[in-house]
Amino acid sequence: MIYLDANATTPLLPEVLDQMLPWLRDGYANPSGSHRMAKQARAAIDRAREEVAALIGASPEEIVFTGGGTESVNTALCSLDHLTGSGTAVISAIEHSAVLRSVEHQKRPTRRVAVDEGGCLVLTDFEAALEGAAYVSLMAANNETGVIQPLIEAAAVARRRGLPVHTDAVQAAGKTPLDVRQLGVDLLSLSAHKFHGPKGVGLLYVRGGLDFKPMLLGGGQEAGRRSGTENTAGIVGMGAAAACALRYLSQHGEAALALMRDAFETKVLAGLSGVTMNGDTMGRLGNTSHLSFDGCEAAGLLILLDEAGVACSAGSACMTGKQKPSHVQLAMNIPEARAKSSLRFSFSRCNTPDEAMQAADILIESVKKLRRVQGSGVGPVVVYSP
Repeated sequence: MIYLDANATTPLLPEVLDQMLPWLRDGYANPSGSHRMAKQARAAIDRAREEVAALIGASPEEIVFTGGGTESVNTALCSLDHLTGSGTAVISAIEHSAVLRSVEHQKRPTRRVAVDEGGCLVLTDFEAALEGAAYVSLMAANNETGVIQPLIEAAAVARRRGLPVHTDAVQAAGKTPLDVRQLGVDLLSLSAHKFHGPKGVGLLYVRGGLDFKPMLLGGGQEAGRRSGTENTAGIVGMGAAAACALRYLSQHGEAALALMRDAFETKVLAGLSGVTMNGDTMGRLGNTSHLSFDGCEAAGLLILLDEAGVACSAGSACMTGKQKPSHVQLAMNIPEARAKSSLRFSFSRCNTPDEAMQAADILIESVKKLRRVQGSGVGPVVVYSP
């Protein structure tokens, strides 16, 4: 199987697993204990804290380990909700559901700032939305299109108004450099499994000196900011994955993934007509390709690709068997027919250039086959293997 769904999750690197295994087998002591085994676990967590802090340019004491990206986002927005006064929550129209559902749960009003047709935040609209705001939450890069948001500029505008800023950087981590000081944010959320770490562990960066209210209460772990016995093996894995990501970015930058992705797109565009590239192609993560195929339905195309050995994702959400454009596509004003024919291909460092070319060949043949079956237009179709 050629796996091109890295924005959903990434493979666990062998070196990360090697670091985790001793803590899964023998290092089972509770890190809050006072005996030797517990202190060894605590030391391993402290090392991991330093490794993840280095990935984002933070201090180790600003790192709070969590159970994943969703928990990190919810914790950040829960804290901001409790500690800020009345006013609106300002987010973009393309935020992940972890942000959308969290702010919907709050009692305060919310403003969703528009993006342009390339999927990038409209800064003039953002600045206008800050009147009467309580806090801001903006993603660093979109999970569907890979479009990188103007976070530095937006955070600077918010800071001038004294507003705290959270960013969901889950999709950006390990794919593009992140520095919390340069970004100018107060809170930042990450998830280990998006950069070749284990599932079920994440982090929340909390700027030093920022007022903070924990969401989980109990034994007071993580300096009182996130209660619950730490997942030592998972945290060690996240630290190892962060160290690997930092080395990879230092050695290769973003170019390696972008070259592979661009070669894939070039071959697909040369082999097919009626293909549209969605999102700002000059301002996106190097690993993400979001494409629409005229005369195809994404659901049928996914079946053909899966059977031929390519794993990817639909660019639109499927709900109760009926495809609907995602809120990201709606925000970008993508027509419904184009939205229903969209697929996301997302590469990782585990892919090879040969795989990219093979996947392009398979995609070209799958699109041609589906177009022959469907004929003109987009509609329901059952695809049978030959």
